Amino acid sequence: MISVQRENFSVEDQIEGVKAASKRIGGVVTFLGTARDFTEETGEIKKLEFEHYPGMAEKKLGELRTTAMEKFDIIEVSIIHRYGVIPSGENIVLIVVGAMHRADAFAACRWIIDELKEIVPIWKKEHTKTGEVWVSDHP
Repeated sequence: MISVQRENFSVEDQIEGVKAASKRIGGVVTFLGTARDFTEETGEIKKLEFEHYPGMAEKKLGELRTTAMEKFDIIEVSIIHRYGVIPSGENIVLIVVGAMHRADAFAACRWIIDELKEIVPIWKKEHTKTGEVWVSDHP
């Protein structure tokens, strides 16, 4: 239930996939990251571009999924991250967590996105009016 892919994804399909894992799931929490067209640091963004370390990015996402399943009282997790050029408004990353209770799903989802930003070898470049900027911080 992890993927690093160029093409867009269906949020609804991923939610349905997580829900299909168990009838014990009582809460599903999602985080959807999308490409915006502006940041305070660089101003207008024409497009975003993501590069990744093939094989290693998938491995790290798998490790995050496994650790989340062990660390939190959750039933299923799906994680997708896109790479390549992504125009403003399009999907970038999706995390779907299913659990018996919402608190566990929220906690796991928050932990996964925070860890993903820190340890998964995926890098973001902003294309702006003044040039290209690699984004190094992880808010």
